[in-house]
Amino acid sequence: MTGEIDEARARISPIPAFDDNYIWLLRDPGRRLATLVDPGDADPVVAALADEDLALAAILITHHHPDHTGGVLDLLAAFPDALVFGPQDRRIPGLNRPVSEGDEVRVPGHAEAFRVLEVPGHTATHIAFLGGRTLFCGDTLFAAGCGRVFDGTVEQLARSLARLAALPPDTLCYCAHEYTLANLGFAAWVEPNNAARQERQREVESQRARHEPTVPSSLALELATNPFLRTGEPVVVAAAERFAGMRLQTQAEVFAALRRWKDTCYD
Repeated sequence: MTGEIDEARARISPIPAFDDNYIWLLRDPGRRLATLVDPGDADPVVAALADEDLALAAILITHHHPDHTGGVLDLLAAFPDALVFGPQDRRIPGLNRPVSEGDEVRVPGHAEAFRVLEVPGHTATHIAFLGGRTLFCGDTLFAAGCGRVFDGTVEQLARSLARLAALPPDTLCYCAHEYTLANLGFAAWVEPNNAARQERQREVESQRARHEPTVPSSLALELATNPFLRTGEPVVVAAAERFAGMRLQTQAEVFAALRRWKDTCYD
């Protein structure tokens, strides 16, 4: 899987923004075109495009939060023909191609169309873009964690994560923040003896010491180490029940307890 991630990184790379955001850049070298995912800030994007002599063809937006959309209008001013795909949400500036569940989006340099998945919870209108084994999941699924609930619901987020968890294990998950090390800290509270988590923590610590991004991650790795995708595991259930102080009957209840635990005691 490491080789597949390295190959993907040659085609798709992060543009760091703010303290911990990643704006994803997809290249079509033959036509000198680029696609962006969740450009919260225009300045680092403009610099990256200029450095590689790329023109902006399209923008993919997963949700309306300003750290994902704040650069759109400035980018459209510089590249007025760019297409902006995103959920049908009036809070997204510059949206000119609204999409919804099942729609397909084709962008330069990516052989397969991206299929739109509605994955509400973090926000009520959050979407993801799935193209082959490439998943841009915004703030729904993080490396070793998941997003907080804002104007969606915990129940929605639990269903959305279950949907993503059912994708092929070799799917590469491109989330929008460098939260992995902190998320693994909470995962250690939930599953202190999970050997896969321990190994991942060592690797992530080394990556961050080298100032390397820890995403994308494979879905297989998330299924082995991310407590929010492991709500059926007995150890995770037991930990959630200890926090909740009661028996939990469903995986959705386990998820809700984990999310409340992290919100109130860890973050």
